[in-house]
Amino acid sequence: MTEKIAHATHEGVIHIGDAEINCAVLDDGRRVLSQSSMMRALGRARQAKGRGYYDADVNMPAFLTAKNLKPFISKELEVTSSQVKYRRVKGGVAYGYPAELLPKVCDVFLDADDANALAANQKHIAAKAKMLMRGLAHVGIIAMVDEATGYQGVRDKHALQAILDAYLRKELAAWAKRFPDEFYREMFRLRGWQWSPMTVSRPGVVGKYTNDLVYERLAPGILEELQKRNPKDHQGRRKHHHHRWLTEDVGHPALAQHLHAVIGFMRAASGWDQFYRLMQRAFPKKGNTLEMPLDD
Repeated sequence: MTEKIAHATHEGVIHIGDAEINCAVLDDGRRVLSQSSMMRALGRARQAKGRGYYDADVNMPAFLTAKNLKPFISKELEVTSSQVKYRRVKGGVAYGYPAELLPKVCDVFLDADDANALAANQKHIAAKAKMLMRGLAHVGIIAMVDEATGYQGVRDKHALQAILDAYLRKELAAWAKRFPDEFYREMFRLRGWQWSPMTVSRPGVVGKYTNDLVYERLAPGILEELQKRNPKDHQGRRKHHHHRWLTEDVGHPALAQHLHAVIGFMRAASGWDQFYRLMQRAFPKKGNTLEMPLDD
């Protein structure tokens, strides 16, 4: 059976004081630091090898296996310090550790130094750890990796996708009425249209108003994602209502809360223009300039 190895999608170099640490973002989202450069940054001269090189605890980096460090290593650190094998962007296999491990390793040496538990040949590592921690205190390690590798643009897209996934379900939900009649009754009143609750026939522009007032203001990218998942057919019609794609835990509560606020503005307004100005001020679309509440 072929071993499954993560691939680096982005690589770069972090500069902390006089230390240079090679880093990478893997295809599963993990941020890692090159094992060899991490050892050099900590003042360890020995060239790093693969996991099989060590005869100590395989879940611990070689620089943490000294017996005098054991009292300063937490159970959490023991679990999260496993070596990572990955393929580099330009080919070849590399070994590294999770980026979050670096400040934790520094803490081990600094705590041991404070307790006068370090041997003479470990003192220089504590000095390096102190320098690294000062650098890390200014910028988070994850942000440094993302900046060094150019991953921040991709990260922002992933963050947006996480928002969309929270709002939108993967599978289509069973039908349930989500838009109260009052939403449409007030819309008709503000537009001066004749309202009849007994008919489902509505002016075509109602759909555009619904997208504008609701879906474009729920969260960034929601309407675009809904249009992808619920496309129009050859007759220009959608097979399902957009709200059937919303999740029960986030999407539907957010929709209900938003509709409650929209209907409140509708009730308060005497005409469509006044209502729309209220909406623009209270729920501006992402990227729109906020309309200032100036007197007419």
